[in-house]
Amino acid sequence: MQESDRDRFDNIHYLRRGTALQRRIYGLLEREALLAKLQAFQPFLAGTIPLDISIPSSDIDILCCANDLERFQKFVGDTFGDQHLFACSSLLVNGEPTVLATFKLDGFAVEIFAQRKPVKQQNGYLHLVKEWEILTAQGQEFKQKIIALKRAGMKTEPAFAHLLNIEGDPYEGLLNYTVV
Repeated sequence: MQESDRDRFDNIHYLRRGTALQRRIYGLLEREALLAKLQAFQPFLAGTIPLDISIPSSDIDILCCANDLERFQKFVGDTFGDQHLFACSSLLVNGEPTVLATFKLDGFAVEIFAQRKPVKQQNGYLHLVKEWEILTAQGQEFKQKIIALKRAGMKTEPAFAHLLNIEGDPYEGLLNYTVV
């Protein structure tokens, strides 16, 4: 994949020309200034919405980089703590200290995920890029199969791994998959 292809997701303006759901998410993000509020933490929209493989239960995934995770946790509590069903916790994800904040906004689940490492080194970003590469190579029929598996209850990475016959851990396997 060329660097310009990766850059396509760096600015959410592409959502304005997307599906009805993508346009709605763009409007919500702009109206609520969600990414602007997180600007100091290099927010990046990841997950299924940018890839147009979301289902009704999909959430708005925002990756962030925070060198001081305690400060970040306080910031998201102060900034989003009044949102419906707000929760924020510290945990380890693949051995990395992580802060995860969740809440509901205008009927959508929002998940803000922060680690100390730069966003473009986080697995959420790496999965987005790899999945885009695969979807581009495999075409519309493959995309529809992914959506069908997700509607049947399968998570995104396991759905890709299933269709691509990736053995073992679907999250690691997907990152190591070579698109032909």
